[in-house]
Parts: sequence; C-alpha cells; structure tokens
Amino acid sequence: MLMTMLALGAGLLLLIAGGELLVRGAVRIAEHMRLSPLLIGLTIVGMGTSMPELATSVQASLAGSPGIAIGNIVGSNIANLLLILGFAALISPLAVAKSTLWRDGGVGLAAVVLLLVAGLAVGLSRPVGLIFVLLLAGYVYYAYREEKQGHPHTAAYDKALAAEETDPAFIPHETASGGLLVPAVLFVVGLALIVGGGTLLVNGAIALAQAFGISDTVIGLTIVAVGTSLPELVTSAIAALKRQSDVALGNVLGSNIYNVFFIGGVTGLVSPTEIPPTILSFDLWLLISASAAVMVFAWTGGRLSRREGLVLLAAYGIYTALTAGWL
Repeated sequence: MLMTMLALGAGLLLLIAGGELLVRGAVRIAEHMRLSPLLIGLTIVGMGTSMPELATSVQASLAGSPGIAIGNIVGSNIANLLLILGFAALISPLAVAKSTLWRDGGVGLAAVVLLLVAGLAVGLSRPVGLIFVLLLAGYVYYAYREEKQGHPHTAAYDKALAAEETDPAFIPHETASGGLLVPAVLFVVGLALIVGGGTLLVNGAIALAQAFGISDTVIGLTIVAVGTSLPELVTSAIAALKRQSDVALGNVLGSNIYNVFFIGGVTGLVSPTEIPPTILSFDLWLLISASAAVMVFAWTGGRLSRREGLVLLAAYGIYTALTAGWL
C-alpha cells in the first residue's frame, strides 16, 4: 500500500513538473517560430497546462481503464466548478461579467452535453474525438478573433493568463532570445516526465482501486481528478488573492472547455473508449447541474459570493462522500 501511495504521489509530481518544463520549452520554441504572443498563449500555454490531464486520460484508456480516463475528465470539471471555484470565492467574492459568463460558461455546458450524448450513442470514438478537436480549434480561433478585436476576454485567454501569472516563464515575448538548444531540451525532458508520471499515476490508481476493492471509476473521479486539477486550484487561488475575478473564473471555465474538447478529443482519437455507465447515469448529469448552478449564482448577483462559494464547497464534499460510498 505504501508503494502504491508513493507511486501516486510521484506520478502527480512528475506530471506537474513535466507539464511546466514542456510549456516553458514550447513557448520559447514558438517565439523562434515568430508566432504572436497572443497565439502562443491561447494554444501552447492554454493546451500545455492541460498536459497532465491529457497524459493521464490517454494512458488510462490505453491501459484499458476507461473509469480513470473518463473519470479524470468529468471529475476534474466537477472539481473545477465546485471545489476550485468555491475555494476561490471564499478567498474573495468573484465579480462576473455576465456576457463572458454566458459565452464561455455556455460553451462549457454545451461541451458536457455533447459528451453525454456521445456516451449514450457511440462512446468516445474516433469520429467523436475528431469532432471534439475540431470544436476546440474553432473555439480557439474564435477566442483569437475576440482578443484581436478588443472584445471582453475569453476563458481561453484567462486560462493562459492565469498560468502566466503563476509562472512568468510561460509569458511569451515578441522576439526570441537565446538559442533553441535549451528550449528543445526542456521540451523533451518535460514530455518524458509527463509520460513517466502518467504511467506511474495510472498504475498506482489501478493498484489502489484493486487494493480497496472499489472501481477505478471512483479513483478517477476523486483522487486522480483532484490531483491533476491542483495547478488550476493554485492559479485560481492566486488570481482570487489578487482580486482578479475574471481570471479566476475564466481559468476554471477555460479548463473545463479544454478538458472535454482537448483531452476528451485526443483520448478518443488515440484510444477510443466507452464512457462508464455510472458516469453516464450520475456524474455527467451532476456536472451539467453544477455548470448551470454556477451560471445562475453568478447571474443573479453579478458575482459569486462567499456564501455561494461555501455552498459549492459543501456540494463537492457531499459529492465526494457519495462517490466514495461514505453516504
């Protein structure tokens, strides 16, 4: 049991460290390719910070553990909305631009509905994965156009900004400095750490489920999902401390969109998998309800108050207890 827990912890650390190195290297390489800082932020930083979740879901699907692969996606989104957003609102009430909320929150809600429909119809197949990736590309293009035209920031932009403020090394520059050797090494080492960390995490999660006699879906929805969502927790908490409500909320909404369309899409393309019946019958419906509840909370008062943050945290506690079988 001790070795299993150590494997889980080491896997998470390697995933987080590897993701950071990979993004640092990729940003510097993109600068040498003369990509605009905005495009780098929306693509490399935005997608790169989701690499721990991507590696975990893809490797879990390849290992024949759809409960961990899909549970990681759905559980991360639930944790983002209830745990992370609730915690951020407790730190500082989050003022909300209603147009942004409905635009990006609506995209996130639609993404979950599409995942549910796909699960009920054909599962996370390659055609579904391709559609999700194309939808993400369309959303990123839309976000790029909105930012270029000076419209209110999109969740994709805020997700990248939250990461850049946590680690200044993620900030892209107009012109590249230095050679390509160091960025290339950072990228390769980061990728290797992500692959190794994902393997350790998935194997540890499967072993933990077997040791306690519970399904890998439960582990995926809870321990794995929360573990891979730790970077979002840190970035949203820092944004809340700085009173950057739009960044804290946008980071969560953007992460939820990327989780379904990017992680779900690539997982379906690389290793098609079924969506576990328990997730289809309960967790996805809860995620839809949580998405709608956050939008209603933010709409009615123009912000997420501390009281509403406490409600979200309490709801996550109840959800975790139900999922683990404690209630």
